Amino acid sequence: MAYRCWKSHCSVLPTLPVLNTRSILHAFSKLALFQMAPTQDILFEDKGHAGIVTLNKPETLNAVTDTMLTALNAQLDVWERDDKIKHVVIKAVEGRAFSAGGDIRHLYDTGTKGNFDFDFFAREYALNARIRKFPKPYIALVDGIVMGGGVGVSFHGSHRIAGNGIAFAMPEVGIGFFPDVGASYFLSRLPHHMGLYLGLTGSRMKTADCVALGLATHYVPSDQFADLETALCEEDIATAIERHAQPAETAPYLAYASYVERAFAGLTLQDVFSELNQMQNEGGDTGAWAAKTLATLEAKSPTSLAIAFHQIRMGIGKDMDECMKMEFRILKRILTGNEFYEGIRAAIIDKDNMPVWNPASLASVDQSTIDAHFADLGEEELNLQ
Repeated sequence: MAYRCWKSHCSVLPTLPVLNTRSILHAFSKLALFQMAPTQDILFEDKGHAGIVTLNKPETLNAVTDTMLTALNAQLDVWERDDKIKHVVIKAVEGRAFSAGGDIRHLYDTGTKGNFDFDFFAREYALNARIRKFPKPYIALVDGIVMGGGVGVSFHGSHRIAGNGIAFAMPEVGIGFFPDVGASYFLSRLPHHMGLYLGLTGSRMKTADCVALGLATHYVPSDQFADLETALCEEDIATAIERHAQPAETAPYLAYASYVERAFAGLTLQDVFSELNQMQNEGGDTGAWAAKTLATLEAKSPTSLAIAFHQIRMGIGKDMDECMKMEFRILKRILTGNEFYEGIRAAIIDKDNMPVWNPASLASVDQSTIDAHFADLGEEELNLQ
């Protein structure tokens, strides 16, 4: 079986249109797949009637790069046309993470110089949307940390298998960004207002929670992932998964789901904070949970909190393509602002963990500024036709 892979320093990527996603996907499909040793960032293998994708960059926790996304999109084009391939399986090499997100240091280095990498996000968002509507089953075997860009290449698949070590989170508001890669679609559809809670607090969900919330469709013990992969290459999906899946334990989030449902039901972000303050004053378990949640929210960028709140509430009424267009509008304004770069500075450049948000409080956030992040981009809209 021949492996195909891409090096992250590949120099043959074409010049792609920034916004016309149809052109982007067409260009992707024309990229040649190289025959190389199976030691690079992303690997592809035809195995039985499955196409196997392996994220293979453990030294960076499999953070997705532009080249990896380009390669994946090109290979999906091949497998979509190949009648021998009945479904796609994406996994990661054994390690701490499935994929811990994207290369935010690169975005900092380029953005602070005025070079905003809109092209990368246009390609990433196009791929996220494509995975959601891919005509063949797309099965993600997810174990370890999965955040940001890693969520985008896994959680939009038809089958999302959680291992014992899965740790899902969307922590973007903590660095002045927003939950993207289709989070406005899937977070908005979670029960008990858990999508708002996860998007605003960045809290992690483990195996049982992911299954109970529907973020994962099944639980399979991590030590059975290899056997499941083999079965998926030889059997039909339902038979393979049914033979390996097990009931997950009781979801820990159920212990505080009623708190989340009460606190995050407000029509505005100010309503959420008001309810949390009321709950904190009640004392006991309710008060302790509310106090912890308030402290978490108060450490985030007020601007990002307001954007994410509006984004997730709007997402429930939109389909995947509409959500990706909305996220691209937000993205273009975020990258040309200041909060994102201040968040990265504090987290990974100076590592002082003391971001200076501007404005510094939710009360000082101008609603017109938030609304501007969602305004139509005109000719620069993301085109997903």
